Amino acid sequence: MTTNTINAVVYSTPTMSSREIADLTGKRHDHVVRDIEKMLNDIGEGLPKFGGTYINEQNGQEYRCYNLPKNLTLNLVTGYRADMRLKIIDRWLELESKPAVAAPSNMVEALTLALEQQKELQAKDAEIAELSPKAAALDAISEAEGDMGVRDAGRELGIGVSKVVEFLLEHKWACREGEKKKKLRPAHYGLTQGYCRLVPKTYPERHTGETCVGHDFKITARGLARLAVLLCGINSEPARRLNGAKKRATPVPFSQTPA
Repeated sequence: MTTNTINAVVYSTPTMSSREIADLTGKRHDHVVRDIEKMLNDIGEGLPKFGGTYINEQNGQEYRCYNLPKNLTLNLVTGYRADMRLKIIDRWLELESKPAVAAPSNMVEALTLALEQQKELQAKDAEIAELSPKAAALDAISEAEGDMGVRDAGRELGIGVSKVVEFLLEHKWACREGEKKKKLRPAHYGLTQGYCRLVPKTYPERHTGETCVGHDFKITARGLARLAVLLCGINSEPARRLNGAKKRATPVPFSQTPA
C-alpha cells in the first residue's frame, strides 16, 4: 500500500503497488504487470496514469510497476484464484481499518511524516529484496524445463547463435541493455508472448565471495518451437520435433500468427 505525497504533504488516494500484489498473491511481478496492462487496456484506461518505476537492488536496473486504487485492484484479482483474492481483500480491510493520518499542519510535521513514510518504504523494500532471490529461484526451477540460452538454441536448431540473436533483436523478442549494450534482455513482445524470459541465478562476488543474484536470458520451450518454424521452415525436422509433429502434414502451433 502506498500513499502519494507532493512536497511532503499527504493526499488521500491510497493505492496498492503491483509489487505488493505480487508479494501477497505469490505471483511473479512481471506476470502481475502483464495482467494489469491487459486490464487497463480492456477498460480503456491509460497505462501512464498508474505507471511508475523502481530500482532492483540486485542488479541496479530500473523496472516498471503500477500503483492501483482499490477498485482497480479488486477488478484485477477477480480473475485470480479465490485464495489470492482473499489475501488482497484482507489486506485492504486491514489498511482501511487503520485510522486516517491527519494532514500535517505545518512544515515540521510534514517533513517528519515524509521521513517516517520513507523509512517504512525502505524497510519494506529491504524485506522484499531479501526474500525475492529465494522466491525467484524457486519460481525459475518450476518453470525452467525446456528453457535454453541462445547458444544452445542455435545448436538445437542447427543454425548457429548469431542467426538466433539477429532474429530475436529484429523481431522485438529481445533487446540489448547494460552500459555497453551487450546484455540480452527480453523485450515486451517476447516476454508477453512467453517466448523468452530472465532466469535468476546465483554466483559468488569475485572480491568478497558474497552470494549475488544475476539473471540469464533464456528462450522458453514455446519460443524455441516458434523459432524452429520461422527460421527452419514449417516442415523442417527441428520444427516437427519441437512442435510434437509426427509427420509433415501435421499442423504445428503458431503457423498463422505473426512473428
